[in-house]
Amino acid sequence: MTNSTSRDKKNVIYKSAAILFWLAVWQIAAVLLDKEILLVSPFAVIQTLFRLVAEVDFWRTVLFSFGRIAGGFFAAMLTGTVFAALGARFRIVRELLAPLMFVIKSTPVASFIIIALIWINSRNLAVFIAFLMVLPIIYTNVMRGIMSMDRQLGEMAAVFRIPPIKRLIFIAVPQIMPHFLSACTVSLGLCWKAGVAAEVIGLPTGSIGERLYQAKIYLETPELFAWTLTIILVSIAFEKLVLFLLELLRKGAVKLL
Repeated sequence: MTNSTSRDKKNVIYKSAAILFWLAVWQIAAVLLDKEILLVSPFAVIQTLFRLVAEVDFWRTVLFSFGRIAGGFFAAMLTGTVFAALGARFRIVRELLAPLMFVIKSTPVASFIIIALIWINSRNLAVFIAFLMVLPIIYTNVMRGIMSMDRQLGEMAAVFRIPPIKRLIFIAVPQIMPHFLSACTVSLGLCWKAGVAAEVIGLPTGSIGERLYQAKIYLETPELFAWTLTIILVSIAFEKLVLFLLELLRKGAVKLL
């Protein structure tokens, strides 16, 4: 227990030191360049962020983008899991979906955004783009997890007549969960990058993408960096929230049984 606590403290110290190091490099570069329009200091970014946080429009903007990008992620998570289960069970499904997943993974995000603007209103563009970027990652990883399951455990459960729901919770889920969590971890950051990129191109009113574009047009470099920092912080918070909810769901299912 003591060794584990000591190791955790060291990890925190190392990570904090690394962050402070790069903040110092950023500050020195800003001072040496001495042109705020090109590179603003971290202190100016934090000051600008505090000013934005005090505005009601800031929270409306964050909620607008958060709702759409999170919606696209959860829709892709559900769809990808269902497709993965079907693909692992039926070869015809796996073969039919393979070209589609390959096209989605290979096509540049910008191309999807521009094409999607022909069909979809810009206000809902981030939902669709986030969905597309996450879908193949969830599908591929979850299907790999299902197909690599230990079949002998399933046969043993059948011999002892363990109910299907208990087989799912106690046998299937523990084997699939590492693949699922890995897919979620990778796709959570990607969906935010793709979703905000869609907003920057589509420019829906009241979105983070619109605020980024306006900051760039009017050369408001501190706001540009502040909104970028906001995206990073919201993305990290969203990742922690999703992983926490998944763990809570798993523990809840185990307790019910």
